[in-house]
Amino acid sequence: MGQTQLSAAIDFGISNTDAAARVAGGLHYWTRPTESQPAPHLVRAILADGGVELSALRRLAVTGGRHRLLPDRIGDCALVRVGEVEAIGRGGQALLEMSDQESATPILVMSAGSGTAVVEARGDQYTHITGSGVGGGTLIGLSRLLLHTTDHHEIDALAQRGDPNGADLSLVDVVTGPIGQLPPDATAVNFGRLARHDIAVSREDLAAALVTLVGQTIALIAINAARARQVERIVATGHLIDMYSVRDALQQVGDIYGMRITLPPNAGYGTALGALLYGEG
Repeated sequence: MGQTQLSAAIDFGISNTDAAARVAGGLHYWTRPTESQPAPHLVRAILADGGVELSALRRLAVTGGRHRLLPDRIGDCALVRVGEVEAIGRGGQALLEMSDQESATPILVMSAGSGTAVVEARGDQYTHITGSGVGGGTLIGLSRLLLHTTDHHEIDALAQRGDPNGADLSLVDVVTGPIGQLPPDATAVNFGRLARHDIAVSREDLAAALVTLVGQTIALIAINAARARQVERIVATGHLIDMYSVRDALQQVGDIYGMRITLPPNAGYGTALGALLYGEG
């Protein structure tokens, strides 16, 4: 990619370190697992993963994690520090425009990474509204205990083949029918079937129940926040959205509650993209 780079960004996340750069007029994304604290040598290595030379950059936007451990410059490249709230909000706006070919204000951006943050974006104003410790880290941690795997591809595949009501109790189990706008097969008690009965549950059903637990929790937090803030659009970002089973769970909750949740391509890179755009001004 040589000397064509104008700007790039790195998001130092808890589980993943994501990068975005402008390449020949387009956007290029890449990622690597987070393994150590931000440092100049690590910045060079991350950029090299994407074929980007630090010397080709006029400036580099950095956000997330402990990015403030980095100096103001690395060589001739100036580092632009972008707050994580601003990066999440700006990235959500951009992904909405790219995926739906439309813009909206205000929106809520639900950043679902290791945990979940909910940011309101109103024009160029970005505000952290709420969040949860429930997120991808929760799903992977519980999968280690219950499924004996931390491979998100395997978890996703298992969940897509499973039935969450193998472990959960649905409304039809509890009250024999629907309640209000909730359909009879809606979850009444996550993992409630296992609370009642000592039964064997397949790995597929356990995976589906785990995805349902995490997906429903973060979707309802975002929807309730949107209603409280009188916001009609939610954009989901973060690498948890890479999982098809999670996307399905979020979409189902959005459909039940009449809230439009946009699940854009490249959702995992939303914060890195936001840092890039925000850093460019």
